[in-house]
Amino acid sequence: MKFKDMPYERVDYEKTQETMLELTNRVKAAKSAEELWQIHQEFYKAYTEVADMLTIAHIRYDGDTTDEFYSAEQECYDEMKPKLANLQNGYRRAFYESPYRGEMEEKIGKVAFVSMENELKSMNESIIGLMQEENALRTAYNKLIATAQIPFDGQVLNLSLMRPYLTNSDRNVRREAWKAYSAYFVSVEAQLDDIYDKLVKNRTAQAKALGYENFIELGYCRMNRNSYGKEEVENFRRQVKEVFVPFAEKVHDRRRKRLGLDKLSYIDNDVYFPNGNPAPVGSPEEILKTGQKMYGELSPETKEFFDFMMENELLDVFGRKTKKQGGYMTFIYKYGAPFIFANFNGTSGDVDVITHECGHAFQGFVSGKDPVLEHNDITMETAEIHSMSMEFFTDPWMKDFFGGRYEEFLMMQLEDAIRFVPYGTMVDEFQHIVYENPDMTPAQRKQTWHELERVYMPHLDYEDDPFFSKGGYWQRQQHIYNSPFYYIDYVLAQTCAFQYKIWMDEDYKAAWDSYLKLCMLSAKDFYGNMLKQAGLKVPFEDGYFEEIVAKLDQKLNA
Repeated sequence: MKFKDMPYERVDYEKTQETMLELTNRVKAAKSAEELWQIHQEFYKAYTEVADMLTIAHIRYDGDTTDEFYSAEQECYDEMKPKLANLQNGYRRAFYESPYRGEMEEKIGKVAFVSMENELKSMNESIIGLMQEENALRTAYNKLIATAQIPFDGQVLNLSLMRPYLTNSDRNVRREAWKAYSAYFVSVEAQLDDIYDKLVKNRTAQAKALGYENFIELGYCRMNRNSYGKEEVENFRRQVKEVFVPFAEKVHDRRRKRLGLDKLSYIDNDVYFPNGNPAPVGSPEEILKTGQKMYGELSPETKEFFDFMMENELLDVFGRKTKKQGGYMTFIYKYGAPFIFANFNGTSGDVDVITHECGHAFQGFVSGKDPVLEHNDITMETAEIHSMSMEFFTDPWMKDFFGGRYEEFLMMQLEDAIRFVPYGTMVDEFQHIVYENPDMTPAQRKQTWHELERVYMPHLDYEDDPFFSKGGYWQRQQHIYNSPFYYIDYVLAQTCAFQYKIWMDEDYKAAWDSYLKLCMLSAKDFYGNMLKQAGLKVPFEDGYFEEIVAKLDQKLNA
């Protein structure tokens, strides 16, 4: 079914409550493992019906944040979602504590029960009001970012549509574009500060109410860190600072020389060539068609997947002025349908959507057929491997997107991925500091960010910019507001994608077979175990980066 034709009806909370309470009571009274499993199948049906309505409403609101009907639905669900989560929490607690747990572990796996435990530790009825307030604050932030109006070049543009000017080959155009971009953030700085301050205090209050010292442990539970913790992440960050940051700085210096500059300014940070970055050839519609050709040739599995996406119009990727910024993949259970949301803006990022988000969607498409719903409850550090690795697996087709500049694109792609690792790690350390010190003032948070920039990106020079030079760059990073601690996942995944990049250049078929295996494993095993089954190294191990850095350096030098 085409997405536009999928029926929508607001979730009936009272009816859902009645169904969930009945299922919960039946689980508690179950007389056999067989009876419990039958009840659990009914839970799957009730859960997915609710999830699909929430997802459809979410996508349609994001498509136009000024739409009155779906804005009202968004406000309604900001209130309802915590109550729904509490009902599901009650059911899962009964299921988790069932005397037939051993038999259920054989059916759905041990990972599912560890994930349930994280979920049970993440909420109870006492924090519903705080969770509703948190949802409203996130919505306020997203709307503020989505509805930005920036006068530039005789137009009024949003943040996404500013991107071509921010990366323009003309340095004077870039400088003026960054001034306009910064001016918008200055104009809403007080609102951004207020929203984030309230979010930090709100999340801290939730953590305290649940018995945690601060939000960090609760944040890890909500990110379903089911096989590693804060210590492993700290060790990974240490290795990034000691081994990867010096390598990334060398890559930045290569770029500086290529651009013919004495010093890199922040206005140059996203530019890779003197004549500007490679941009895809063709219209947005043609990019989608090229993507369909590419996936048709990559493998039988990817052909089936992308034909399904195009036939059912499951990609909303064209930029619009009132559309939510950013991109994501989500899943609609009833139709076995991944959905891709993004904002094309005429830059190479448009092709990244066709590779990165399609990596997520492809994994969802192939694993979504698993009848055990818990097997789809994938953790994000694994999910991002699918997306970031797909960016590299599709490299052989980049000539179709970039024409004569495809080799430049491949260089930019690899350098940009290298550049990301220190930044993404910095985002994670920043959040740990913030939630360890929830009473910091907005100015102190910005000073913290500014100091971390000196550690992770020492080449960076914001000159005298009134917003970014004072440590404000993080306020444009939506994950920090919307999904605390969801960012180190990208970094861990990027380093695994580097492993695939090195592997595929040596034996493409073996690397692809490993990737398919990892997609099918989904959430059947724990993170480290799955990596080993796929033939990948685990990022938390000491000495992890040495070989990766050496081989990436060889590629760049070649």
